[in-house]
Amino acid sequence: MIRGFSLAVHGGAGVLHRDCMTPEREAEYHAALDRALSAGEAVLDTDGSALDAVTQAVCALEDDSLFNAGRGAVFTRDKQQEMDASLMDGSNRRAGAVAGIFGPKNPILAARSVLENTDHVFMIGEGALAVARTAGLDFEDKDYFFTQERWESLQDTLKMHAEGTLDDDPARRHGTVGAVACDRNGHLAAATSTGGMTAKRSGRVGDSPVIGAGTYADDATCAVSATGDGEAFLRLCVAHEIEARMRLTGVSLEHAAADVITTELTALSGTGGIIALDCNGAITMPFNCKGMYRGWTVEGDGRKTAIY
Repeated sequence: MIRGFSLAVHGGAGVLHRDCMTPEREAEYHAALDRALSAGEAVLDTDGSALDAVTQAVCALEDDSLFNAGRGAVFTRDKQQEMDASLMDGSNRRAGAVAGIFGPKNPILAARSVLENTDHVFMIGEGALAVARTAGLDFEDKDYFFTQERWESLQDTLKMHAEGTLDDDPARRHGTVGAVACDRNGHLAAATSTGGMTAKRSGRVGDSPVIGAGTYADDATCAVSATGDGEAFLRLCVAHEIEARMRLTGVSLEHAAADVITTELTALSGTGGIIALDCNGAITMPFNCKGMYRGWTVEGDGRKTAIY
């Protein structure tokens, strides 16, 4: 059955505080989210697959230094950048994920190369990089990935660590990009990519590359991409928890997602949000923090973006 498509993207739940958000910067975020929607929509509008759409949308977000993924990735406490990504095809539940990598211009393409070119789901470090090189992916050096804003954020965070004044500002602890899509054939897909937490320990991995925690897709139920406190999302297996509630209890996506984010996540003192859509293309985007960079489009209804 041919029907309309749906697409949603996010640029992380760690938004700038309203008093720090200038009109110019806000316009930049809205424009960047719109570009990501346009990239995914271009695939879906030509009868492309949901998996291709989320891949292209996340690539656009990784290429934009505004977001904590790819080019705008944050730094570890050892002044390095370690990136994680994953994606899942809801039509067959195949998935690919990478963690702790540096070099591929688009970490989401490294995750996809694991899906397409290996018998594995999750690869790390040098092994993942070898698969990416064999796939012919573009690699970049430190100058490409470096951004002054992320570097200064690291210095500020390290200083607060040393002084014992570190707070729980989500803008520092969160930061992820993602996309979910339903194509004209009713197939779903989800993708997520991140640089992790500012000043994280080397080797730390959050929920973003973990299938079932930060990313999940199944044509029978929903596609989910998460952003927020990675440790809390891991403990709750957020993406799969939402899917399981739909499948096992018959509740709607909106009900399942809202309950997991506003009740379960909050009970663990975790903050963040998700973007998700169900097998009918209906979109939901709950979050329990001050905002989440997000955008969505439903065929025939235009593109929309929001922050707070």
